[in-house]
Amino acid sequence: MKRYIGLDLGTKTLGVAYSDLMGVTAQSLEIIPIDTANNNFGLKRLRQIVDDYQADEFVLGYPKNMNNTIGERAKASEEFKAMLEKKFKKPVHLIDERLTTVAANRVLIEDADVSRIKRKKAVDKLAASFILQNFLDKNSL
Repeated sequence: MKRYIGLDLGTKTLGVAYSDLMGVTAQSLEIIPIDTANNNFGLKRLRQIVDDYQADEFVLGYPKNMNNTIGERAKASEEFKAMLEKKFKKPVHLIDERLTTVAANRVLIEDADVSRIKRKKAVDKLAASFILQNFLDKNSL
């Protein structure tokens, strides 16, 4: 069985989720602060997570525009994908993440009644779990 790490790349944070060993469920893990201006993409912390969870592959959100075109954020994900493949020597799957942050916010507002301040801290890791769960569901046997 393979274990996957789900990632939601933002401009200031990297949301992280992980799969169970059966590849059935995704769980939110944490948010890694990043600073793209200083070339800090949280790879040191991500290495610890990969090692701790013995991850085999990555699933990275791919934020296409609603009209299916590739914008600035999708290009950033493509560059991050190449960086991950080079650094970790593991496959990286891009998965369409349109509306995952919207869905994550909706869950935090409607289902969990989370305040705006707490929501900002939780949304990226929840979005990462949505991205990963979408991948797992599409690739289940």
